[in-house]
Amino acid sequence: MSTPQGPTLRELAVQALSSTMRGYDLLAPKFDLTPYRTPDRVLDAVTDAVRPLGPFGSGLDVCCGTGAGVGVLRGLCTERVTGVDFSAGMLAVAGASHPAGGGGPDVGWVRADARALPFRPVFDLAVSLGAFGHFLPSERPGLFAQVRASLRPGGLFVFPVGAPPAVGSRAYWSLFGFDAAMRVRNALLRPRFIMYYRTFPLPGVLADLSRAGFGTRLLPLESLGRRPDGSPRARLVVAAVPE
Repeated sequence: MSTPQGPTLRELAVQALSSTMRGYDLLAPKFDLTPYRTPDRVLDAVTDAVRPLGPFGSGLDVCCGTGAGVGVLRGLCTERVTGVDFSAGMLAVAGASHPAGGGGPDVGWVRADARALPFRPVFDLAVSLGAFGHFLPSERPGLFAQVRASLRPGGLFVFPVGAPPAVGSRAYWSLFGFDAAMRVRNALLRPRFIMYYRTFPLPGVLADLSRAGFGTRLLPLESLGRRPDGSPRARLVVAAVPE
């Protein structure tokens, strides 16, 4: 649930009945007060897992939202960090939350659709946190290809993936119900609001990364714990552009 200062139920309903872009423009001022922002413990786990893979000069936060990934990159990169998002509202909040100066790498913001990134291969590290539910499975290969085209040879694209909930568990039915409701909403209403939780299965994701030209490996995010069967609760996908 949101904090008391977060969006009201009415505000969330208005967002959900808007387009994806307009919805996030509306939600932006209160986004960091909702459970949709990536938790700090996940940000810390990603930072700790990526740091030994460096050093990195320049970093790109894909679908940066209010800039949580930019905060991660500022602790990992030495030269420049760029956040890209299609929501002007989210970028405005991100810019205010992560002002330039104060030491560390330079920070810049670009408004663009991640399916058509406007960059040459100039980045050493790209991250994305919590945004993949906004892309249909058919869009995933193109998205990954755009990120690859923005990375230098040897560059890395990293993102966390949580273990799927056990079939029949409360979390399983909660996500199932959310996705079902969104499918009905998008079948009946325009513009669509694209957000699904169950359209990013790890085997398919790894296959799409490979087809985009990445070499991939998985690292357990140990600080997030393990499930009763001993498997990690979350893993970091590390996709590398060949040298």
